[in-house]
Amino acid sequence: MAMNHKPGWIDWEAWDSVILFKGITIDRPHHSAHPSYPEIIYPIDYGFVNDTDSVDGEEQDIFVGSSNNGLVAAIFTIDHRKGDQECKLIYNCSPIEIYLVNGFVNFAPDLMSGRLLMRREMRELW
Repeated sequence: MAMNHKPGWIDWEAWDSVILFKGITIDRPHHSAHPSYPEIIYPIDYGFVNDTDSVDGEEQDIFVGSSNNGLVAAIFTIDHRKGDQECKLIYNCSPIEIYLVNGFVNFAPDLMSGRLLMRREMRELW
């Protein structure tokens, strides 16, 4: 997936179905440290969509918040350490949690940066 650091396209309805059917595993709960970089603390739950494939050969990454509003956004990231690009889904997140994810991904732009793609306008979530 070539990205030019611009958000791509997501089949929102298809991912809704996959998440519902396969479920989510949280392997990095909020406030937990990154396994390789203990100085990086996750502001919300982070995990993967079970039995899926992503461009990095792992399962599809997903941030999971505390709302009950489904798949609300995605963030297209460039990991400058690994030299890879991927899409991370943002699920059940309030506007504040979406801002947290965006800030988390872009906190150290020399390490990772990302571009947010909203499913609907942010004002609809407030």
